[in-house]
Amino acid sequence: MRSLPEMSLLQSFVTVAQELNFRRSAERLALDQSALSRRIQKLESALGYQLLERTTREVMLTPAGQLFYRRANDILTNTTRSIGEARSVAEGRTGRVRVAYMAFAATELMPQAVARFGSRHPEINLELQYMRTQGQKLALANDEIDVGFMIGPYENSECHSELLASDMLYAVMPRGHPLVRSHQLVPSDIAEEPLIMGDMAEWGEYRYRLEDLFNQSGMALRPRLEASNTLALIGLVAAGLGITIYPESLIGFLGQNVVSRPIVHPDFRSRTVLVWKRNNRSRAVLDFVATAKHRGLT
Repeated sequence: MRSLPEMSLLQSFVTVAQELNFRRSAERLALDQSALSRRIQKLESALGYQLLERTTREVMLTPAGQLFYRRANDILTNTTRSIGEARSVAEGRTGRVRVAYMAFAATELMPQAVARFGSRHPEINLELQYMRTQGQKLALANDEIDVGFMIGPYENSECHSELLASDMLYAVMPRGHPLVRSHQLVPSDIAEEPLIMGDMAEWGEYRYRLEDLFNQSGMALRPRLEASNTLALIGLVAAGLGITIYPESLIGFLGQNVVSRPIVHPDFRSRTVLVWKRNNRSRAVLDFVATAKHRGLT
């Protein structure tokens, strides 16, 4: 099997095929004519067939040379384009970033990061996907996403994790509930209240975090009712069937049928972290991470 010709030989041949004149071709390539002739001879020797017919008056392409010119010109054009496109990706000017987010990041953290990043990097394609925290962990491991907004903390030797927000937890109650009279609560205030929580299928990670917080305060997390989505949870609370617990990031989106009060305790907080793999060195991904981190903690 013959080895592939060098790019410099292809460039020299394409130039000669376009000019059909060795003097003008040598000038374009900044070579002397003898060096250019040697390149063409080397290329023909490597290929094993003649590309050019030369007389004292003119230079012509052989039939094989005509076909080879078209293909070689395509190769050079595509190579130049590929180099430019790859440089844009390497410099973070083009490419894509696959971003996953869970519900608590959907209201502010993710949209604000996307808006800032999009204004600075309009040529980079952002692919957004809602995904629960546990699903994000698996997707990162399988290289199906680049960045995840998830419930933290998250420790994994293969990933970086950056704390973006530490939200105070709020008790969400029906209007007229006795606890509404207090401007703020402590964990013991809700110890005996019937709880309405998101089910484990959709809210598993959040439930695990709440269980840890309740256990640390000497309480048990025993939901009276479960629901899979926010509308159902708020509807059940508004109907007077119990209270629920939400992070501060969602409080402004609850509507008029419920009220909320902060649970004042240093540990009763919901943390949102940004996670990406350590070996992901994409310039676009790292720029998105830097943009999302710039918001700082709340």
